[in-house]
Amino acid sequence: MTDISTYSIDELKTLAEEIREKILSTVSKNGGHLSSTMGAVDLIVAMHKVFDVSKDPFIFDVSHQAYAHKLLTDRWDRFDTLRQFGGLSGYTKPSESKYDYYVAGHSSTSISLAVGAAKAIALKGEDRIPVAFIGDGSMSAGMVYEALNELGDRKYPVVIVLNDNEMSIAKPIGAISKLLSQTMAGSFYQKFKGKVEKVLDHFPESATYMAKRFEESFRLITPGILFQEMGIEYIGPVDGHNIESLIDTMEVAKAFGKPVIIHAQTTKGKGYEIAEGTKEHWHGVSAFDLKTGESAKKSGPKSATAIFSETLLAMAEEDKKIVGVTAAMPSGTGMSAVIEKYPERFWDVAIAEQHAVASMGPLAKEGFKPFCTIYSTFLQRGYDQVIHDIALMDLGVVFALDRAGIVGEDGETHQGVFDISFLRAIPNMTLFAPCNETTMKHAMAFAKAYEHPCAFRYPRGAFMADDCHAPVFELGKADLLQEGDSDMLFIGYGNGVGRAQKTAVLLEKTPAVLDLRFVKPLDEEMLTRLGKHYKKWFIFSDSAKQGGVGSALLEFLSQNDMQDIVLTSFEYDDAFITHGNTKLVEESLGILPEQIAKTIRENQK
Repeated sequence: MTDISTYSIDELKTLAEEIREKILSTVSKNGGHLSSTMGAVDLIVAMHKVFDVSKDPFIFDVSHQAYAHKLLTDRWDRFDTLRQFGGLSGYTKPSESKYDYYVAGHSSTSISLAVGAAKAIALKGEDRIPVAFIGDGSMSAGMVYEALNELGDRKYPVVIVLNDNEMSIAKPIGAISKLLSQTMAGSFYQKFKGKVEKVLDHFPESATYMAKRFEESFRLITPGILFQEMGIEYIGPVDGHNIESLIDTMEVAKAFGKPVIIHAQTTKGKGYEIAEGTKEHWHGVSAFDLKTGESAKKSGPKSATAIFSETLLAMAEEDKKIVGVTAAMPSGTGMSAVIEKYPERFWDVAIAEQHAVASMGPLAKEGFKPFCTIYSTFLQRGYDQVIHDIALMDLGVVFALDRAGIVGEDGETHQGVFDISFLRAIPNMTLFAPCNETTMKHAMAFAKAYEHPCAFRYPRGAFMADDCHAPVFELGKADLLQEGDSDMLFIGYGNGVGRAQKTAVLLEKTPAVLDLRFVKPLDEEMLTRLGKHYKKWFIFSDSAKQGGVGSALLEFLSQNDMQDIVLTSFEYDDAFITHGNTKLVEESLGILPEQIAKTIRENQK
């Protein structure tokens, strides 16, 4: 680990620049998160200077901005493997380094984790301070305030570094706020305040009341009143790129012995002018040219997200009852265009999946048709609301689940593998999936007309199946794509249809191929008929095996006493799936069409 405790301010500034250059060089080749992690460099350098990462828990919210932390903790020489298969994760990962305290990938968990760590430290009687690093975007989630509520009451020593790269102070009071922040960050002010509070304890209630009213009035012109009212000390806003000032501020916070928030303002993309500022494009990027900033990614087939975006916009133009929501992912989910054109009907509610889901229920109740568009992995965060606020009322909310299946370089925390398993158990819920552009449009048309809760899933990137003519979607009806000349039936669901088709052409004997379309309800009539002719069923679905498509079909076979069917599922085994290039990850799982074909041939012998 790089020990920077003895570094001078100039040495720390030089180190920060070297870190930025390393991040730029690596991310321009590998892709990854850029603007937020570039902006966080000075803050993280100051954290490592003031706190002892070998004993103090450093807890990064989401942790996509923690690249500087990785570079300061024994990973400089391996950093060029960032987000590559078998290389460093793009997020904190304790199995990768003892200096990574906790796994992160979803937002707004850091303060809760810091409270838990503080409780353990208190129970063990140790001299350690949890340091939570959280971005302003993560502050939109309710979980943050649940944690702050307890922390303000319990008063555990926790330092929260709020990396604010979006908020701004109004110009008329900017100079005043800066002066007040510098004053309140100083040790003199904090010592003076502590002494005054002790003295006031011996004064009559009227004097104490007047003093407290004066302090409250003083704080009204600072941004920290919310945190102070919750019982948490507030310092800021401070310049998040002034390393010397940051070190002084963190030293003060460290000495408090109680919870404190350091509000630091930073510039996204700091050090790379092309990316500086609040440009959403530079949050997460594919490989790009350092000189021009142009993406190195070659154009390819239209993505499923693009098809969804175009279709939703067309539907919204025709029907004013269609509304929609996303949670901080307008461009990622393809909602940007419809939000821009119809801002009164489509909303980005920030990182608040629970609120996003629950808020769509009343819209459905009032006669609107809500499309709740969320990544598969992020819908996990709104699971209670799916059950309690949508399905229980049998409301016609549509859940459009982007990034279903393997998402590649983001890894374990982002793989969209569980949605079938956790949604299939919910009463009133209907599940279906398209396999190409035409069926995506049919699926969305079905969802629009359907009056009950439903969810359809689609992959990151393009569908594996080629586009072709296809019948419209009917509730619980599958589509037989081809008959076979063997005893094999390939059952594909969603993107699994394309995988089934590509595998089928590699075999000597032709299997029948079924586009299942609906996993709840199943097309029992079709499956019963096919079961009379095809005795070996092979399941293709980009989802977890437990509770997935194969599981649903096994339940069907058991209920109908179809004991002569042998079912083999090529869904994902019961393990979290690592990060890396999608094809390499799939190869490691043995689910490339060539690998599946080989497995089937060997089993036929």
